[in-house]
Amino acid sequence: MQQTQMKTQIERLKSAGATYVDARWYPLEESNSLMMWNGNLKNASASRESGIGVRVLYKGAWGFSASSDMSNLGGLFDKALDNARVAAQRVTFPVRLAEKDAVQASFASPNRIDPFGVALSDKIAFLQAMDEKLNKPGVFQRVSEMTFMRKQIIFLDSEGSEIEKNIIEVFPGIQVMGMDSNGETHSRKFSPGRVGNTRGWETLDMQLFSENAERILRELNEILVADPCPKEDRTVILLPGIMFLQTHETIGHALELDRILGYELAYAGGSFVTLDDFGKLRYGSPKLTARADATVANTPGSFGYDDDGIPAQDNLLIDKGILVGAITGRQMVEEANARARRPIFNGSSGANRATSFYRVPIERMTNINIDPGQDGTLDDIVSKTERGIILDGEKSWSIGSNREQFHFATDIGWLVEDGKVTKVVKNATYKGDTLKFYNSLSAVGDASTWEVQYVDNCGKGQPNQIMQLGHGVPVCRFDNVRIGE
Repeated sequence: MQQTQMKTQIERLKSAGATYVDARWYPLEESNSLMMWNGNLKNASASRESGIGVRVLYKGAWGFSASSDMSNLGGLFDKALDNARVAAQRVTFPVRLAEKDAVQASFASPNRIDPFGVALSDKIAFLQAMDEKLNKPGVFQRVSEMTFMRKQIIFLDSEGSEIEKNIIEVFPGIQVMGMDSNGETHSRKFSPGRVGNTRGWETLDMQLFSENAERILRELNEILVADPCPKEDRTVILLPGIMFLQTHETIGHALELDRILGYELAYAGGSFVTLDDFGKLRYGSPKLTARADATVANTPGSFGYDDDGIPAQDNLLIDKGILVGAITGRQMVEEANARARRPIFNGSSGANRATSFYRVPIERMTNINIDPGQDGTLDDIVSKTERGIILDGEKSWSIGSNREQFHFATDIGWLVEDGKVTKVVKNATYKGDTLKFYNSLSAVGDASTWEVQYVDNCGKGQPNQIMQLGHGVPVCRFDNVRIGE
């Protein structure tokens, strides 16, 4: 019934002069979060909402309207058109949309057990089991948490697309914190990424969490008695637990096309990349190949179809070190081609997404991945490193306003001397200039080192939109990097 009414309203606005109309109806969007801190259930929250968002393109300008009240669809659609008419009086660069095919399709994220059907007692029991495993010597704070998301999205547009998406996300994690002899706090954590080809409750595998609980406890106690990270230049070997953040901040955000065109300057900065760079900028060494791949099975960055109705794609961003692509939607590729006065982009890469029905879609990362290389396992890479450091775990991050430079602190570091791991160090940090850093990439691990890491808190846009995505990354080695500062 609702879809029929939505189609009627879309056709009515087209008859009233709108160039394009789409509607995203969320019959259901809900979340459930639980957190146990030192054995106490500190948070058990749930939220649920539904509504519809309408976009209208009129004389080169967007109008948008959203509401959780579905009783007056005509008024809601009219408001979106009225907003577009007002905006059209002040438009400076008329919006054009890249061509696309009409799509009638559906998408469901893979899961066997819906976490929203799991009893609260079972969820708490899992947290208690984890808390008991973490309650060991050296730990003065311990956290076990889980967040579940579920949404149904029905998309219709004036070009004939009809798409339904049913998406479930699961984000569990554990963390331990301890204090060294100087009174300084350190931590280790574990948050699983892709576990098989499913996203449901079944991904909370007790054996997987138990093994990693033992590991992070051991590593925390090693950190607490470790020497500080030295301040010097070394070869840096990044494990997936920090390489995902490096990729996220200095490839993912830097290659969002709206950011390159200046649309994020007021909030989260711009990008050092220019339209002239595509096809010729050497972003990294020939060992670097990166892609935005929304077709990877079972990650939050794979959603079937974006909020422009574009099918998920595997979009090459950096090809053997050369910049060739960006994270794009229908609007920005047309504007970029017009500004560059040459065809840089051949249509949208299917990366326009909104965090909910009451936000407008903007370019967002899908799965921003680094292809595995031919340099073997972690042990192989270490054996060929004379003087280095292995780093893991994101602790803090600072990025230049145009992503041209960075400084990251990590949970733990292991020094490497003459091809062997020697000792753990604490407060390990590294920094660099983005292009110089990626051009120093000297080794990329094989497929056995490649892991998909989940991100559940990527912020962008005004008003801010929190998005979920993934990063598939291997072990990577970079030469002559400043550490410890």
